[in-house]
Amino acid sequence: MTAPRTLLQMAGAPLAPSPWAEAALVIIDAQMEYVNGGLPLPDAKPALAALARVLDLARQQGAPVIHVVHHGRPGGALFDPDGAFARIAPEAAPKDGEPIIAKSLPNAFAKTTLQATIAATGRKELVAVGFMTHMCVSATVRAALDLGYRTTIVADAAATRDLPDPLGGIAPAQTVHRATLAALADRFAIVVRNAGAWGKS
Repeated sequence: MTAPRTLLQMAGAPLAPSPWAEAALVIIDAQMEYVNGGLPLPDAKPALAALARVLDLARQQGAPVIHVVHHGRPGGALFDPDGAFARIAPEAAPKDGEPIIAKSLPNAFAKTTLQATIAATGRKELVAVGFMTHMCVSATVRAALDLGYRTTIVADAAATRDLPDPLGGIAPAQTVHRATLAALADRFAIVVRNAGAWGKS
């Protein structure tokens, strides 16, 4: 039995990570809600540390950095835009001039200015990091393909949570994370382990 191959491999597509000279970094929902709010992720802290390394690398390389944040209903239980947990985590804190785009749906392109903001940079590739792997990262990366972008996901700079398995039991966060990345790597994105993909660890 032959080893499985991705559709990208079968098509002979380039599998190297997006070069920083051609990419913009999109940080998805690196917010305190996932650290100590209503949706704490088991791997939030190590993922934020890894995200900070990618962010530093992007800035060193002069790549545009775009911050996306999720906003729920004012006064709502999750992502209250006026609440403390909607804040961006310190590890991902924006610098002056780095745009912050608020969204209300999992797909960060839906009903936002994200596409126009990326287009203004002239970049055709994206590097995506953030939360949650199975939800907003996945939805955004899938939409990016439809919009003509080639995307790289940094695996250790993303994370998710345990989910109820509809067939019974619990799907652990790491299983959900890895299964989502495997699905995205089939056609939608290049998945790299960490910032070492660009020669940094």
